[in-house]
Amino acid sequence: MRKKRTPQGSPVTQPSPPRPTAAAPDARARAREEALDWLIRLQCADAHDTQAFEHWLGANAENAEAYVEAEALWNGAPLRQAAGQLHQRRRHSLGGRLRRHWKPLASAAVLLVGLFTFGNLPVRLQADHLTVVGERQRLQLEDGAKVLLNTNSAFASDVREGRQVARLLQGEAYFQVPASSQSVLEVQAGPLRASVHDTDFAVRYLDGEAQVRVQRGDVDLQGARDQRIRLSAGDSISVGPQGFGQRQRPDLRHDLAWIEGRLVFENCPLSQVLAEVRRYYPGWIISRNAQLEQVAVTGNYRLDQPLETLRALAHITSAQLHEYPALVILN
Repeated sequence: MRKKRTPQGSPVTQPSPPRPTAAAPDARARAREEALDWLIRLQCADAHDTQAFEHWLGANAENAEAYVEAEALWNGAPLRQAAGQLHQRRRHSLGGRLRRHWKPLASAAVLLVGLFTFGNLPVRLQADHLTVVGERQRLQLEDGAKVLLNTNSAFASDVREGRQVARLLQGEAYFQVPASSQSVLEVQAGPLRASVHDTDFAVRYLDGEAQVRVQRGDVDLQGARDQRIRLSAGDSISVGPQGFGQRQRPDLRHDLAWIEGRLVFENCPLSQVLAEVRRYYPGWIISRNAQLEQVAVTGNYRLDQPLETLRALAHITSAQLHEYPALVILN
């Protein structure tokens, strides 16, 4: 207790302020949601908004902590300023369908996605064919081989000394090499070199590592340090800078479901499912619950509807889904 004197000098007793206590989980979650909302509103705030924000920020410690966390999510003040400037330049073209405080969020999200999309610009400049996030593209090479490019992929091909050479610079591709092909097709993807004839197989090349999955026929592989191995139908192997991984026999009905436009999972942790869905969603997908990411998921989804997939995942895992332009958050 503490004492305070009245103007007449007589002491009165006032209760001491309560000691801060640890925030309950629901209070922290609410503070995070409010922080994200404030992060959006402050992009086009007036004096009333600024005053209300200062009041909210000083109301309790978890609010300030949540706001710092939300600000870090958007990579700090420089990004917010850039997004605000982008919004000012494009405010007449965005239309009136979005609420006023969502427009800077859309600009910021698009800016972030753009940074990641064009960060590999030198690789993409080497490509003859490109796919954007969520797009697939069918190609036919000069020797008769067919190629299906998956999402966010870069591909080039040419003929060297009478031999067709295909280079997967980034992403994923499915090759169908017919028996009628007059020559062996050489496929390159980072450290991987594959020689194929009369074969159907897929190559995924991401983050410096190539993954090969053979659906039909045989594939002769060469890795780092001149290592060599032959894969047969049903085999899969990874190839990195250090050489080959272990030969595996995965369920290709799941791993190659993307060829038919599907994403298929069986008892997969949600973290792995989200990692795959991120490849097809043109924005950010953020999971804020580590325990939720360990929930096993089984399902069959359309890869051209990633947002519907996220809504279904939220439903079956009892997660909260927060949708913003080019941003989805799972709690």
